[in-house]
Amino acid sequence: MKTILLLCCSNVFMTFAWYGHLKFKDQPLWLVILCSWGIAFFEYCFQVPANRIGSYEFTPAQLKIIQEVITLIVFAGFSVFYLGDKLHWNYVGALCCLMGAVAFMFWGRTV
Repeated sequence: MKTILLLCCSNVFMTFAWYGHLKFKDQPLWLVILCSWGIAFFEYCFQVPANRIGSYEFTPAQLKIIQEVITLIVFAGFSVFYLGDKLHWNYVGALCCLMGAVAFMFWGRTV
């Protein structure tokens, strides 16, 4: 559970680092790059421990697929609440496909 929480925190920072600047298109590119790198530092402060702790419980492939599911969920929320996008049917479809990938990744393995 600790791994999942750390991955969620990491993803919030990652999403802001990668996409938060889209609300500030009038700012110079060099400035948003520096700001994004600053935010990404905090992402790594959560991501690295999450993977280290998670590696005792999950395989690297399992960690990655968990990360992808969290990424899509966080991005969907970010897109709707921060960027003002609407939740589209394809977000739900993509999440369903990822959940299928999770099922295949964990198939036959006990955690």
